[in-house]
Amino acid sequence: MEQTQNVRKQLLRLTIMTIALFLSVVAAGADIPFLSGRVTDNAEILSGGVRRKLTERLKSHEESTGNQIAILTVPSLGGKNIEEYASSVFEAWKLGQKGKDNGVLVTVVPNDRRMRIEVGYGLEDTLTDLVAGRIIPPRFKEGDFDGGLEAAVKAIIGTLEGSEVTETSDSAAQKTNASPGFHIDESDIPLTERILFGAFIFGIIGLFTVIGVLTPGVGWFLYFFLIPFWAMFPIIVVGTRGALYLLITYVICFPVSKLLIRKTAWYEKANKFLLTKKQASIGGFTITSGGSGSSWSSGSSGGSSFSGGGGSSGGGGSSGSW
Repeated sequence: MEQTQNVRKQLLRLTIMTIALFLSVVAAGADIPFLSGRVTDNAEILSGGVRRKLTERLKSHEESTGNQIAILTVPSLGGKNIEEYASSVFEAWKLGQKGKDNGVLVTVVPNDRRMRIEVGYGLEDTLTDLVAGRIIPPRFKEGDFDGGLEAAVKAIIGTLEGSEVTETSDSAAQKTNASPGFHIDESDIPLTERILFGAFIFGIIGLFTVIGVLTPGVGWFLYFFLIPFWAMFPIIVVGTRGALYLLITYVICFPVSKLLIRKTAWYEKANKFLLTKKQASIGGFTITSGGSGSSWSSGSSGGSSFSGGGGSSGGGGSSGSW
């Protein structure tokens, strides 16, 4: 029995260390956004309809040519150089096929009024710096990012497929208005895989959330510990806006639920047992209390997503402002 408890304690420590290590990796890579799809709208300047339309168009182009084009929007770079930033994102995402380097990254920074088209080695002869420099949509000056990015994508694809680029304003599509009310960003992941990812992600952080709500003492530590997980992981499944709503729900509902549950008789009993006997059993888990906190252990014995293909960029492309 004692040996089994020691094994469980070791597994618990290993799990906590793994989670802490993963959290540190996420924090260290915060400057490079997670590649959640062909359109990563972190600045939230595009309507849901346009995001879906651009995603389908870029996917169709990749299927017919092999070229990987991705769009990234960020609110501001905080004084960073857009050329260096776009190059870092391109290399991290590895856009384009390995050996062909046929990737393109369109970066839009609305608050800085800057745009960059980063081009992989293999496409520099087609999408030259001069041509890329002409793809700065005039609609951006009017705040029409929907129409502007549709025009830019149309010009880029047209160039790569052999059409001559004149002015992006001539080839711009009509602006699609965003529908009012709640909507979730669509990630470029098939529904089946999103369900599987969601079951895995929400299963893990959901379990820890329930434990935090039900557990006296250590529960408040878990509340703050899980905030970064609720902020980052759901983006893969429901997009940035959906993740924001889930984070707000978690931040509000966790303490409310805990304050309500702590008034129940079994919670008070568990808390009393922790103070007197240094352990309590809640929902099949044995919680032990040390000198400065609590710990828990189990009481029971028993389509493809979008990702880079390994391409690289030599710094080709063009930047512009509006």
